[in-house]
Amino acid sequence: MSARRRRRRVRQQVGALLIHAVLILGAAFMLLPMLWMLATSFKPPPEIAVWPPHLLPQAPTSENYSGLFEAAPFARFFANSVFISVVSTISVVITSLLAGAVFAKYRFPGRSLLFMLVLATAIVPFEAYMIPLYIELVRLHWINTYQAIILPTLVMSFGIFLVRQHVASAIPDELLEAARVDGASEWWTFSRVIVPLSGNALSAVGIFAFIQGWSAFIWPLLVANNQLLFNMEVGLTAFQFRFSADYGKLMAGSTLSTVPMLIVFLLLRRRIIENMALTGIKG
Repeated sequence: MSARRRRRRVRQQVGALLIHAVLILGAAFMLLPMLWMLATSFKPPPEIAVWPPHLLPQAPTSENYSGLFEAAPFARFFANSVFISVVSTISVVITSLLAGAVFAKYRFPGRSLLFMLVLATAIVPFEAYMIPLYIELVRLHWINTYQAIILPTLVMSFGIFLVRQHVASAIPDELLEAARVDGASEWWTFSRVIVPLSGNALSAVGIFAFIQGWSAFIWPLLVANNQLLFNMEVGLTAFQFRFSADYGKLMAGSTLSTVPMLIVFLLLRRRIIENMALTGIKG
């Protein structure tokens, strides 16, 4: 091996080490708040307020977790979050699959315009139409109902876009034409060809939809005044007072709130990577 090639190889190795060092440092900064949250959830009140603060609890306790269910109907908050997230996820997956397949494989007048309108809704912040939506729900007498909380999360424009890109790039038109030539109906072609081949995209959409439904805060806080309708994010405000907060129970509740999202992500993370690789082949 020549000296020139050795120098080039050394530079490549040094560059790779620097890149990995930066990534590890970034990962550490991202994990530190979660580690602090987890550690604080096991600290007794005197340790939480101690200065200078320390990461690990000196006298670990589980009273913060047991106190969650005594200070507030935390089990109901958790059940509400599960219900809202599951219904939202199912609706987003179905609507994204139907709309994405139609935009990808069917030709009809105004298709491009409708798709652009769908994409345009993704850049409009929810806060821009939150108040008009609230006024409409008041007229429908839907305030303090589950349907009011779930309504804004039933359709996701990004999910439609993601499924459309997947179906357009990963499912060839010839496959659908072959099914039609064999006498298959459009519904059979959709349910037996498009749906099974869209598993990766649907898994990615499902993760995004579940996280969106689980982490909703502003809208449930606005339309739900009954504590029994609160989800986890709104329910955690029960431990925040006017001039103080019960940080132990707040961190314990926040830790429990992150567990379902982590489980869903860990179960379906490979599907996201596979889908991104497929949809990146062509636009």
